Amino acid sequence: MRYSTQLDHDEPIPLHDEDGFDGMRAAGRIAADTLDFIAPYVVPGVSTAELDRLCEEFMRAAGSIPATIDYHGYKHASCISVNHVVTHGVPSATKVLRAGDIVNIDVTPKFNGWHGDTSRTYQVGAVSILAARLVRTAFEAMMAGINKVRPGATLGDVGAAIEAVARAQGFSSVRDYCGHGVGQVFHDAPQVAHYGRAGTGIVLEPGMIFTIEPMINAGSYQLKTLPDKWTTVTKDRSLSAQFEHSLAVTATGFEIFTLSALEKNLAAQ
Repeated sequence: MRYSTQLDHDEPIPLHDEDGFDGMRAAGRIAADTLDFIAPYVVPGVSTAELDRLCEEFMRAAGSIPATIDYHGYKHASCISVNHVVTHGVPSATKVLRAGDIVNIDVTPKFNGWHGDTSRTYQVGAVSILAARLVRTAFEAMMAGINKVRPGATLGDVGAAIEAVARAQGFSSVRDYCGHGVGQVFHDAPQVAHYGRAGTGIVLEPGMIFTIEPMINAGSYQLKTLPDKWTTVTKDRSLSAQFEHSLAVTATGFEIFTLSALEKNLAAQ
């Protein structure tokens, strides 16, 4: 393992070789397949606990383990965040989806020591025009950030591109949470903000692997954490949507490890 000469909050930034890319490809494929698998089950009447159970069964059947279980005491195989829940929604048997909801499902299967971290926001039945526009914007914001990734670009370029897409629709990009380095370590350097100023921050180098995972709110970017110390919601109770990919900086651009067939279709729409 090599490291960049740059530091992020005094932490060295890993630079991965082809073996690392292979490890992430395998873990990322399971992660993407998990989100494709769960899509038909995201329907009115299903509980978030049932969705979590199905995700766990799928990840384990694929030979991976859910990295979130026992991570800082967390007990579930996924985070499932509904409507105004921004992130870290805790699966529950009493939380039942209804038509018109939007729901983010975030999974991280660990396979042969590598973490494939990804999330996707699903629409439950027919949703409002605002909700559909927010989900679409969250996806476009993520892709705008990803498309800035190449050697010599900066993390400020990524954040600025994401924030510009959100603001153009009258939405906000969450500031309290960020993307992160990922690989054999679940959360590593660098931190990837989803707002910022172009031309600033860490300069991207081939071999860096991290997530880009903007949380886009229909209202203010301000958040609060509920008493369970996990669930984070919008302060103004506005809707929130998120998409996440794990990707690497390559010699000429980027490689997404968690891209699935379903998301390729979404990107083409």
